[in-house]
Amino acid sequence: MKIMKKLASLALAAGLGMSVNAGTASAQSALNDILDNGVLKVGTTGDWNPMTIKDPTTDSYKGYDIDVMTELAKDLGVELEFVPTDWKTLVNGVTSGKYHMTGSASISPARAKAAGFSTSYFSLATVPLTLKKNADRFKSWDDLNQDGVSVAATLGTTQEKQVKQFFPNAQHRIIEAPARDFQEVLAGRADAHITSNVEANKLIDKYEQMMIVPVAEPKAPTPIAMLLPQNDQVWINYVNTWIRLKQEQGFFRQLGDKWKLN
Repeated sequence: MKIMKKLASLALAAGLGMSVNAGTASAQSALNDILDNGVLKVGTTGDWNPMTIKDPTTDSYKGYDIDVMTELAKDLGVELEFVPTDWKTLVNGVTSGKYHMTGSASISPARAKAAGFSTSYFSLATVPLTLKKNADRFKSWDDLNQDGVSVAATLGTTQEKQVKQFFPNAQHRIIEAPARDFQEVLAGRADAHITSNVEANKLIDKYEQMMIVPVAEPKAPTPIAMLLPQNDQVWINYVNTWIRLKQEQGFFRQLGDKWKLN
């Protein structure tokens, strides 16, 4: 605890040193708000297995991201509050101050226009999924990029843009949360959908009728990180320092083993 409090002080000092107006930098930092009020507010969607999964019966969350944020709040010495959000409003929640940060999100230029990112601590790539009954029909990326093929994605996700980029000749079925793209495939309203390789492995374990299309290789390898207020260098410094320390201690590696990401 003493180490993390010292990190907080160092991050504050670093951020203040970078600002022309030290008093303004301190007043505007999310880190000050978190320490003063004793609560870390984290935006999470609850629909990305195994990163963040919401149990509607208990209104609680579990997953890789949930464990990361629990550890961060513990080291800050504050309470943790998860704020429900969805993919299309994920960035807006950070920029409006609805929450101090998010869980994992794909790093993208579009998101970076409005929000800041922490140091990346994990990478993923995109793969397509379909029903096993379509195994002879879909064997490559090109097989999906055909007139008469319907490919689903969830509104506001990185995959929404990718589905239009990867499959210009196919029909795009964009689904709004809380519905999910893979549900369209299961229901027969879409032929396929794309998602991260991490979630894909969880989906085929859960739904025996689904399969990953045996493409030659995944597309768009992408680092993931936490979304943070773009102009809050104090808070960004602290989170990056914390990530670096936890990487050295093996925390992220152990967590990856727990949730079968490695």
